Amino acid sequence: MGSEAETAKLRVGVYPGTFDPITMGHMDIIRRAAALVDRLVVAVAGNEAKSPLFSAEERVVMVEAEIAPLRAEGREVEVRAFDNLLIHFARQSGATVLIRGLRAVSDFEYEFQMATMNARLDPDIETVFLSASENQQLVASRLVKEIARLDGDVSGFVSPRVAEALMDRFAKLRGEEAPERHLREV
Repeated sequence: MGSEAETAKLRVGVYPGTFDPITMGHMDIIRRAAALVDRLVVAVAGNEAKSPLFSAEERVVMVEAEIAPLRAEGREVEVRAFDNLLIHFARQSGATVLIRGLRAVSDFEYEFQMATMNARLDPDIETVFLSASENQQLVASRLVKEIARLDGDVSGFVSPRVAEALMDRFAKLRGEEAPERHLREV
């Protein structure tokens, strides 16, 4: 990257989430957000309170693999895990924009509360809401995991790599042999 002055002029956005797992809905928001900022940081929350299926490190690896085509197109997208206050992470990343995806009206109330709190913590960091694309509005990681847990087809919601990772993880949890393909292929 360039000098400190050049870096200060860059529009840096942070798109935070648990990404457990990363879905096509997340990728839709990442693609669109990457077009709005000079550098996008996909921030993978540790969030142990949500009892994630995959560790933060595994989720970072999955997100890295999914965003590789964006990097190949010349988009400046990076992936980092975080476990501190989002507004602190955003400051450390040099961000002036937080990106949040909205699937439905039901998401808005929670996201609005978070945006208001974040604005009170740091009024120099704006929250930008991106509506999910029409074909991604119902995609939620929680539902994708439930479908995969019950051995359903998740191919319409996640990439083949992520679908394999889900199937492998649930097979392992059932005590079946399953190769960890998703970690080897990245």
